[in-house]
Amino acid sequence: MTLLERYILKNTFNAFLACLVALTGVIWITQALRELDLLTGKGQTIVIFLTVTGLSLPALINVIAPVALFLATIYTLNKLNGDSELIVMSAGGMPPQRLLRPFLALATFVCAVVAVISVYLMPASFQELRQLFTKIRADFVGTMAKEGQFITLESGFTFHYRERSGDALLGIFMEDLRDKDKAIVYLAERGQTVEQNGTAYLVLQKGSVQRKEPNSRDTSIVAFERYAVDLSAFSKEGGEVVYKPRERSTTQLLFPDKGEFIYQEQRGRFRAELHDRLSSWLYPLAMMVIAFAALGEARTTRQGRGLAIAGAVVAIVLLRILGFAASSAVARTATAVIAVYGVPLAGIFISLLFIFKGPAMRSAQAKLYTTFRNLLPSRAPAAQKA
Repeated sequence: MTLLERYILKNTFNAFLACLVALTGVIWITQALRELDLLTGKGQTIVIFLTVTGLSLPALINVIAPVALFLATIYTLNKLNGDSELIVMSAGGMPPQRLLRPFLALATFVCAVVAVISVYLMPASFQELRQLFTKIRADFVGTMAKEGQFITLESGFTFHYRERSGDALLGIFMEDLRDKDKAIVYLAERGQTVEQNGTAYLVLQKGSVQRKEPNSRDTSIVAFERYAVDLSAFSKEGGEVVYKPRERSTTQLLFPDKGEFIYQEQRGRFRAELHDRLSSWLYPLAMMVIAFAALGEARTTRQGRGLAIAGAVVAIVLLRILGFAASSAVARTATAVIAVYGVPLAGIFISLLFIFKGPAMRSAQAKLYTTFRNLLPSRAPAAQKA
């Protein structure tokens, strides 16, 4: 790579890094503000708060990186043209493919980063988030319960304790109404939460369990000295965690368990998620070449570049809309897989066509226009005759 190409690459990389950090920071702050409920409403520590918000970064970077590369390419080319450097390079005989080389090198790096995030990091972060939120919801005694207050979960479970004595809870009342015909009430003098193998339990002491018999008014009462209750069973996601397609590893999407209920119900979503991951690395390259096709040609100061920038913005918006439409279609039919890859590849091909054949096409258009004008009959003799 020549000194000139390294100069262009340095400017583009600095602009890309600035855009990536700025956009990611702004969106991360908005996401963090939405999760403040972890600190205020659920009593979590600042470490859990930062962990939850930090795990959303891979998904943010995956979306923002192509846009940051597009903005960096626009900025660098506009700066080179504004300082007349692009015009000097063109006058010196620098071909488009040589000017494209530093942008292509940066795009290759961004494509590799996006591919790694999409295939490995993003599903791992989503899976870790699901496990963390499941754990937080399951341990509602430590996260939501307040002394002397009744709390009711969405699943139909009510919990109350009178006061706290050290790590122990005194005067515990629990009512399980998840099944209306099998209401269960737990009463205990004291209890304490313990964790074993990643599962939270509430160990009750000196109490009773009252069970209502189904289709009857009779109630059975069983006294106990010690009784352990699995708290995860009362959360909305009680039982074994079932991961959504986007929370599964790429290997699990490539080789799914076809006997699994969620796969049978959402086979299209599994297919769409897999091909979204495998095609995501094409979008940084597509957005870069679109920006280069719009602004890569040297222009004088009298030639406005605002229209070219607006055209590039419209092109990438249209590209993403078509990409989302293809992703939605592939969830319904497998034949739409062609469109998932075809949309970004078509954007790349058309942009490269404008980059390498644009001047020749414009020259041919100008010659055709001149020839057409020469073929028109002249009006001068008619005017002289009049």
